[in-house]
Amino acid sequence: MAMHIPKGPGFSSMMKEGAKFFSGLEEAVLRNIDACKEFSDTVRTAYGPHGMNKMIINHIGKLFVTSDAAAIIRELEVQHPAAKLLMMASQAQEKEVGDGTNFVLIFAGSLLQQAAELVKMGLKPVEIAAGYERALQEALNLLPSLTIEEIKSCSNLDDMERALKPSLMSKQLGNEDMLAHLVAKACVSILPEKITNFNVDNVRVVKILSGSTSQSRVVQGMVFKRGVEGNIQRVDSNVRVACYTCPVDILSTETKVHRA
Repeated sequence: MAMHIPKGPGFSSMMKEGAKFFSGLEEAVLRNIDACKEFSDTVRTAYGPHGMNKMIINHIGKLFVTSDAAAIIRELEVQHPAAKLLMMASQAQEKEVGDGTNFVLIFAGSLLQQAAELVKMGLKPVEIAAGYERALQEALNLLPSLTIEEIKSCSNLDDMERALKPSLMSKQLGNEDMLAHLVAKACVSILPEKITNFNVDNVRVVKILSGSTSQSRVVQGMVFKRGVEGNIQRVDSNVRVACYTCPVDILSTETKVHRA
């Protein structure tokens, strides 16, 4: 017969079976910092144009090979609450700016690593947070003086190319000139009167097998990816194009065939 051992008094006695309770600097603060540091170190090696790809297998067994931090954290199932805060900050960066997701994780991990050293020296977490707040205000005051170039008109194709090129270099080093021109041309062509109403879904990408990046083009309108139908003849002049608003495919019958 098993003997029931009651829980000791304290906060742990109010929690259900299997729950864990940590308190103090060594158990709570430093544990959270270590979890966030490990999370940032995971994507640190994928940063920049020479970053390494990560192989990820999600919960349904689908394989991903990418160096994009946004795609990596989207497929990771993070359970630690402190690491989830970093993931939410990176997702907010992607939603607001569209780039710099990996930088947010690396920068936050470095700040927490420095904070861990200060905690071990005897400083309180509240004091460290106050110091980071003062550093934030100093950085905001210093940033305007570090401006290199300002884009005054988003409808200017040359200005948009210069603005887009740094972001594209981190993903497609060597093709940034060609891709910046294509992306800028596509974005400027659908730019609304109010820039805040810009919808990224108005620009779509169609991938065609056996093609290369240098063969990419911007098409005004819609592109339907289809295979070859029938025999194709090449005509260089006096070409007429017919556009149909109804489907021309052969529809299958709805009648089911029963085999005896």
